[in-house]
Amino acid sequence: MNDMGLVVVGAAGRMGQALVRAIAAIPGASLSAAIERAGSPQVGRDAGEIAGLGPIGVKITDDPLPAFAKADGVLDFTMPAATTEFAGYAAQARIVHVIGTTGCTPDDDAKIAAAARHATIVKSGNMSLGVNLLAVLVEQAAKALEPEDFDIEILEMHHRMKVDAPSGTALLLGQAAARGRAIALADESVRVRDGHTGARKAGTVGFATLRGGSVVGDHSVILAGPGERITLSHHAEDRASFARGAGKAARWARGRKAGLYSMRDVLGLGAS
Repeated sequence: MNDMGLVVVGAAGRMGQALVRAIAAIPGASLSAAIERAGSPQVGRDAGEIAGLGPIGVKITDDPLPAFAKADGVLDFTMPAATTEFAGYAAQARIVHVIGTTGCTPDDDAKIAAAARHATIVKSGNMSLGVNLLAVLVEQAAKALEPEDFDIEILEMHHRMKVDAPSGTALLLGQAAARGRAIALADESVRVRDGHTGARKAGTVGFATLRGGSVVGDHSVILAGPGERITLSHHAEDRASFARGAGKAARWARGRKAGLYSMRDVLGLGAS
């Protein structure tokens, strides 16, 4: 089989650069195109130089359509508005679309699901192996521990530039906890506490968000019971783990039928 030609969108950003570096290290994959927004000062520059690899002969462009038409897949950690547009292009081209973008609204998710009728889409709030293993453990713990006895709180911290809260990873972990307890997270979550809030309602999943500095991503799920406390944690030290996971997802998705998949599907960790 020929190398899998992959497009990186948002190629000049920190995550985009990590994706370019990851593709260079993946046997059987190659960077076929690098995309940036129209007007970006990086358009026309070599994507490898920006990513610290030296020249690789792939110039950054602001026109995704011809790039998608010639590619086997696209790696996308951009913004929801851009991601829904790229999902439509991936559907037109019938290619793989790996989505690590967070902050999507229900309307965004509906557009992505519609695109998955023709594109093979892998979407996850976090692409790393460690976080997806953590989600399985959280689901098992939530199922095993009675909600009347054990409260669940999710604490996350990211760098100062992150714009969505709670993070996509925190929500992924919250969904895992909700599955374990057979509840709807949207109905049983607490996102904000301020002032005189009263006693904590049993069975809810709480979220706490911290922002500052250059933190790549810290997540802890605390199960607090009478006289004891369990903490399940993951600490991301750099973006390379997300990039490697995205590359693994793209290779897994190649040749599969159109549809919407998750990293739990990719890693064989059971239904998501």
